[in-house]
Amino acid sequence: MDDEAFVAAAADASIDLPLEQTPDWDSFDVAADGRTPWAKLVWLVDEQPRAFLALTKMKGRGFSYLWGKHGPVWTQPEPTYTEERAMRADLRTFIRKADRTIAFVRLHSVHRSDDLSELLQSVTYDRTIVLDLTKDENQLLAEMKKRGRRDVRKALRDESMVAADETGRALEVFPELYQLLIETGERDSFGISPRATYEQMLSALGPEHCRLYTVRRDGRPLCWGIVTTTATQATYYYAASSAEGRKALAPDLLVWSMTCMLRERGVKSFDMMGIDSERAPQLSGVRGFKTKFTEEIKAVPGAWDYPIYKTFYRGLHVALAAKRAAVAKVKGKRHPAE
Repeated sequence: MDDEAFVAAAADASIDLPLEQTPDWDSFDVAADGRTPWAKLVWLVDEQPRAFLALTKMKGRGFSYLWGKHGPVWTQPEPTYTEERAMRADLRTFIRKADRTIAFVRLHSVHRSDDLSELLQSVTYDRTIVLDLTKDENQLLAEMKKRGRRDVRKALRDESMVAADETGRALEVFPELYQLLIETGERDSFGISPRATYEQMLSALGPEHCRLYTVRRDGRPLCWGIVTTTATQATYYYAASSAEGRKALAPDLLVWSMTCMLRERGVKSFDMMGIDSERAPQLSGVRGFKTKFTEEIKAVPGAWDYPIYKTFYRGLHVALAAKRAAVAKVKGKRHPAE
């Protein structure tokens, strides 16, 4: 479908599309290198929409794939195992006819299945924390863990810290804020993207769909967060903090302040974007912080790779495994065991 028909069909089916599954996300894909909006698809059952899927074409080194982030989005009820497999089979047939350069599709699935593969690269999550912003602030505080309420209240009492929505001057202040992301990546041992990636996101999505929040002390940034939004949904995409900020509980103040400000904007849910599980043990370090704000953990469909050409996809796995082994060998020579 074209963009307008896709959005209209989703609305008719009472589907609240996540931002990544709307045409509004396309502006970011167009701005980013190696990404192109590919198609908006609707899977029909008995001529009625059953699943909605917006796909982006991604270029890797020597291959291309499609990424349906947070899709497909299903109408009620939740899809069965058989329905998900049938939809994917139809999708493979469609893609093979439309674009023979596509090696695989990355998409989400409620059910595990032997036609799906663990991600070639990147990390997914299938558990997250979602705050219900239809509740008032007293209810949200009451539903926090005791430690969460204590830390938020302690942070609120520190009048030297100021939380603010800096979306209006995001591109002006982000070079300074990026230094906190460098510090965070080095401290927590994760890779970060070039500064331009975050600036492209803020610029391309614009203030309607991408907000920048900070906590400062004497004008110095202690922490910040980038949140994507629709009219009803918010997602905590990126965050960074300094050692000083962590000690002062600035991230707690940031999350609470963002929660209140998003609620005032009419947003109904705030997804803190993933905690650890069997599939994502790498995220164990964030669980303690995120679960301060609610004890309720939500299961969500994780992402999987769905091969379009199975032999070629297996070859990609072999090549990537060999590359990783070579890199590990080089690192081992540089850092011999004591």
